[in-house]
Amino acid sequence: MAANITYGAGIADETELRLCGDVSGQKRAVELGISPWFNSIEFAKAGGRAIAVDPDPVRIAEMRQRADAAEVTVQCLDADLADLGDIASTSCDVVVAAQTIVAVDDLGRLLRQVHRVLKPSTPFVIAMPHPFAAVEPSKPYGTVARTIGGWFTALERSNFRVDQVKELGVGPTQPIPTTLVLRARKEGS
Repeated sequence: MAANITYGAGIADETELRLCGDVSGQKRAVELGISPWFNSIEFAKAGGRAIAVDPDPVRIAEMRQRADAAEVTVQCLDADLADLGDIASTSCDVVVAAQTIVAVDDLGRLLRQVHRVLKPSTPFVIAMPHPFAAVEPSKPYGTVARTIGGWFTALERSNFRVDQVKELGVGPTQPIPTTLVLRARKEGS
């Protein structure tokens, strides 16, 4: 069963985008940084073994309360996003970071840890504010956020292959995409 994961306010979710795949049957699904939508709960509701990783004890406490209220189990790890040492190597079926890793300083370290915990060929789904959305005359492309090329390069260097790119949020009153969603698959072992 697919989880109803949210990638951002007012944009297509997992029911439409289908980037994570089926997590039923106790597949291990990691939410890297607890999003405002508490996606780990959706993984658990779909039959997955949900793991939420976040360095903020307040977010962890709120996740636990929400999981209890939803009557699901979510394993909560109070840890730096790039410190996934409590998760066994090649044990996860999907990792999702919905609006949570844009400001990570050591992106390479984080990507290496995600690569380590994922099973071969499984997805890492990243949603973020679209890098072009912040562009203004005083803020040229690439000065406020990593560029799309920068994301592709970082993922490739960490042995991921991007196989889906979604530029979302364009509409009659919004000519520039607001959200970028990338799905990268782990290559190698």
